[in-house]
Amino acid sequence: MSLHDLLIARIRQDGPMTLTDYMTECLLHPTWGYYSTRDPFGARGDFITAPEISQMFGELIGLSLAQSWMDQGQPSTFALAELGPGRGTLMADILRATRSLPGFHAAAKVILLEASETLRDVQMATLKDHNPQWISNVAELPDLPLFLVANEFFDALPIRQFLREGAAWCERMVGEANGTLTFGLGPAAPQTALQDRLSDTRDGDLVERRAPAIPILTILASRIAQNGGVALIVDYGDWRSLGDTLQALKAHERVGPLQTPGQADLTAHVDFEPLALAARAAGCAHTRLTPQGIFLERLGITARAQALAKGIGGSKLDELVAAHRRLTHPDEMGNLFKVLGLYPPQAAPPPGLEP
Repeated sequence: MSLHDLLIARIRQDGPMTLTDYMTECLLHPTWGYYSTRDPFGARGDFITAPEISQMFGELIGLSLAQSWMDQGQPSTFALAELGPGRGTLMADILRATRSLPGFHAAAKVILLEASETLRDVQMATLKDHNPQWISNVAELPDLPLFLVANEFFDALPIRQFLREGAAWCERMVGEANGTLTFGLGPAAPQTALQDRLSDTRDGDLVERRAPAIPILTILASRIAQNGGVALIVDYGDWRSLGDTLQALKAHERVGPLQTPGQADLTAHVDFEPLALAARAAGCAHTRLTPQGIFLERLGITARAQALAKGIGGSKLDELVAAHRRLTHPDEMGNLFKVLGLYPPQAAPPPGLEP
């Protein structure tokens, strides 16, 4: 038995499944789910995230969070949280960059939202000196000021896809034919949640919705509005997406999303507009959507790279230059990835971002 066989059997019994159900099974099935069974990060995994590319990314994120903590009066106890912390590399870099800031570590309670037991073990090894606590749902966050980062978290939340047909929409579904997983379309029907997309789409256009993101974002924004703090959301996408952005990565190569269920990472571009609107509805201010390269340059990544370059040469220097380019250049991650900051209406926006 494999996840592929399980999905085929389920579809034959219950009919085609939504893309949300398919992604959930592929990523989180307790026995065959992608995140349940492996450490997918780094050169030996399936993809590399910004914290794995260079320590500079996490250091600058840490300094932005720390400055916001100071700007908001240095609360004596706060949650220093990360959603989807991978190997714990980003949090480790944040903590290293802020260790000399008086009172910051003493006040911080390190909270990690992680569904994978495999990755929790890796995070424990990385962060054992900082007594991290794990949660499975954002509702479990403590009732404290919240200083949070979510790097490539929202892109892995399940999506639904809809093809426009007149004023109605056909949902893209996952079915099977002769023992092979296939895409198909459900019947045309109105979709209240897509009413706002009738003005910028036409027949045949495909749009995506990520419903699980909204309750998560609403809880985060409500906590920040009530208790103080900031959230830095870093992901690939734009204000609004258009077209099919679902992708699967296996061993750093793209594969078909239905090709190897449970053995490849599944992600899709993030629409930041619904996140910003949910934040505003929860009473939280949000920053202008900012390309990652601009955000990091404002925080001083070039000066940091120059400081790290002193005293090194050869391949180490080449790696540092390549990392700086990959994180910031418009043709690499610099424009593809965006940053959205959440903060209390009465507070200053996080450094590196504009209101």
